[in-house]
Amino acid sequence: MIGGILICLAAVTYGLLANRLSQTPITAPIIFISLGAMLATSGALSTTEINHFLHPLAEFALVVVLFLDAAKTDFKALERRHIWPQRMLLLGLPLAIIFGTLAFYAILPGWPLAMVALAAAVLSPTDAALGQAVVSNTAVPERERRALTVESGLNDGMALPIILMLTSLVAIEVSSEGGGQWLLFGLKQITLGPLVGAIVGTVAGIALLKAKANGTTSEAYEGAAALAIAGGAYLLANYVGGNGFIATFVAGLCFGHKIQGQCPFVYEFAEGDGQILTWTAFLFIGAGLVPDAISHLTWPMFIAIIVSLFIVRPLAIWISLIGTDAPPVTRLFFGWFGPRGLATALFALLVLHELPEDAGHGLLMLAANAVWISALLHGITSAPAARWYGKISQLKDG
Repeated sequence: MIGGILICLAAVTYGLLANRLSQTPITAPIIFISLGAMLATSGALSTTEINHFLHPLAEFALVVVLFLDAAKTDFKALERRHIWPQRMLLLGLPLAIIFGTLAFYAILPGWPLAMVALAAAVLSPTDAALGQAVVSNTAVPERERRALTVESGLNDGMALPIILMLTSLVAIEVSSEGGGQWLLFGLKQITLGPLVGAIVGTVAGIALLKAKANGTTSEAYEGAAALAIAGGAYLLANYVGGNGFIATFVAGLCFGHKIQGQCPFVYEFAEGDGQILTWTAFLFIGAGLVPDAISHLTWPMFIAIIVSLFIVRPLAIWISLIGTDAPPVTRLFFGWFGPRGLATALFALLVLHELPEDAGHGLLMLAANAVWISALLHGITSAPAARWYGKISQLKDG
């Protein structure tokens, strides 16, 4: 009871002070991760309560985040000025996984190569929520903000098939059933999932536009329909043997492409109700994962996380933008603002039960530590770096 009261009080307080806090190092992820860890450590939230809610909340949050991030993609803007996010997604993301694999293989002794590659893939998606002071700061030019938003919105869905295939490879190494069954399972996941998602998203988008044209729906009901589309794609894909999360992401892409901004809920939810979902997810990550993760944080794990944040991501982004009009300062700016957030923790939870117990726990501890360390570092640097980059951009334009 006390824990619930404190959670509500923290949410209300942050909501009342959000504009002021956005100019400080105190971000929502820092507050709610810290609050969750404090409540769990103090016993205000019981371990039973946390474990009961963590996994279903993680799955629900991932479904909503994947669908809405994909549906919000501004395809017209990408057609006009697409080169930066396109390069970061199609070249930067694979390079981050490759560089992360090479680095982690040297840093994490005893981890098999497939497991190291899986860890690098789990730490590759970024989360704009941890750098909100950057993507919402009008001092940063619109093109840069849009590039970071598009990249963080799409790279989690693009990393997911890679994560699933690498999970299958790890399972093949330890399975007594042979690799064929696991490989077939992985192929079904990444083929049937996108197929279901494309059909559901396209049909739903066409149906919504027809309903709007005929006046049989209104904005008051479109939100419920959008969430039902996400849930339907997830459930249908699981039913036919595909991956529900990939289906949800592809459904969001196809739905967003069809509606072209004609469903305000997709944007309003992210700014309103979606914040509550995000805060709740960070709180339960803080309560359910962070205390245990800190107790299992080793020097090799800490070094791997720091290398991922300061070397792997910046190097991958720098190389991916070679040949574009992005100046060196922009490449450095993009390279640093790739915070690890919800997707990293949720993907680790997603594959946890598909891995051997020790390997799954090690991956989860790595992911959870990466999230709170990234939340702290990117939270501290977001506002001052956004102001600094804005001044640099003004001088350059002037």
